[in-house]
Amino acid sequence: MSKFIPLSVPCIKGNEWIYIKECLDTEWVSSAGKYVDRFEKDICKFTGAKYAVACVNGTSALHIALKLVGLQSGDEVIVPTLTFIAPVNVVKYHNADPIFMDCDKYYNLDIDKTTEFIDKETSFKNGATFNKSSGKKISAIIPVHVFGNGVDLERLFLKCMERNIKIVEDATESLGTFFSNGLLKGKHTGTIGDIGCLSFNGNKIITTGGGGMIVTNNPKYAEKAKYLTTQAKDDEIRYIHNEIGYNFRLSNVQAALGVAQLEKLPEYLKIKKQNYKIYKKYIDNIPGLCLAEVPNYAKNNYWMYCLQIEKDIYKKDREKLLVYLREHQIQTRPVWFLNHLQKPYRFCQTYNIEKAIKMYEQTLNIPCSVGLKKNEIETIVNLLKNE
Repeated sequence: MSKFIPLSVPCIKGNEWIYIKECLDTEWVSSAGKYVDRFEKDICKFTGAKYAVACVNGTSALHIALKLVGLQSGDEVIVPTLTFIAPVNVVKYHNADPIFMDCDKYYNLDIDKTTEFIDKETSFKNGATFNKSSGKKISAIIPVHVFGNGVDLERLFLKCMERNIKIVEDATESLGTFFSNGLLKGKHTGTIGDIGCLSFNGNKIITTGGGGMIVTNNPKYAEKAKYLTTQAKDDEIRYIHNEIGYNFRLSNVQAALGVAQLEKLPEYLKIKKQNYKIYKKYIDNIPGLCLAEVPNYAKNNYWMYCLQIEKDIYKKDREKLLVYLREHQIQTRPVWFLNHLQKPYRFCQTYNIEKAIKMYEQTLNIPCSVGLKKNEIETIVNLLKNE
């Protein structure tokens, strides 16, 4: 039987054992300890954000972020339909409603359609933007940097500033992605809007097992984020709480893992890019297949590789290819099922969703782990050639 090749698994090859052992030896294993503070500082240094607050996962970071920017019950938030469901669910946690937008050729929020929607379908009064259709206030937008591809934020940023729509960046998949030209040149994803959110889930480019991070340049947001994620303690000795808080703080053990992983990130980014180029060289020569391009306005982290299938040319459609590769011990996955078609969200507003449907139907994510070897890539490519 051939060796199983997973889709995306962690690479543990640095100081993880040393740092975690120190936590165990000193018995600093919970949400207090030097590694939590160190991880936050290291993330700030890497991304250029002024402040970072560690959380138990990316979803909790998004939840708190929306609260910080003032999302209220009954408000609306613009979200992409093509994304993992987490940023959509957090909108509902606040008893608000999503408005679903189409994607562009990089799987990201379609900026042209989004700005068109804001211009044509909303009104601006008393310093806020309102949906003409529902009459509700649109408080925020969540651009998701899908698969590590930076969203073309420059135009969106200016439009949202003009309309007082808060930007909460979902950068959970894009640690290591920097903008490379224009007004945003040199800036890391997650540091452009009001607040950004990172994830360190097991399938991400670096991991803490679970874990997330809020990043911001606003000191008030940072202070409030730390307060809310540690149960809103106004008096830690007497247990006085003047607001509803959350038990969302990252543990010291997880943060120790994150510190070690972050030390290796520059090396991992090089490997991910190198493997992408190897894949692309082979795949783009197979009729009916191509490896999706990445934006030319950003230095990409190449987190996830997207195989695009022209079913009228290639012998198999996405679903048949998924099964074929699974039978040969290759783990793949389709793009997430579109969120505007998910049962909880079928009656929410959408705007001209077209490209996302095609991207969903033709895309298969293929193995992309940092530890992926060249001979494993060649095995996958040969299966694609010879199916």
